[in-house]
Amino acid sequence: MSPETLGTLGPIVVMVAIFYFLLYRPQKKQQSRRRAMLDSLKKGDQVITIGGIYGTIEEIGDKSLKLKISDGFVIDAAREKARREEGASPEDAHLPQGADEGAA
Repeated sequence: MSPETLGTLGPIVVMVAIFYFLLYRPQKKQQSRRRAMLDSLKKGDQVITIGGIYGTIEEIGDKSLKLKISDGFVIDAAREKARREEGASPEDAHLPQGADEGAA
């Protein structure tokens, strides 16, 4: 390889390495952790949906969950849209700092 070729390919190789270590690899790790969490969900786990609904898992399907959100009230939710909420409850939820509680 000539020095001119190395001078041309060098920055491209460096950019690919930067994208791999700063973007691709961390994203894959996050997806792996999320998949492991979703696979470990079981009946009785407390979760929160992406829409902010707290519930306890009553039944698990391949793509859906039945969540008990209060006595006698069970809803269906997409399994992918839930996350485990350790030690949190709706009473723990609060408005972000600076949010006006009276605003609609």
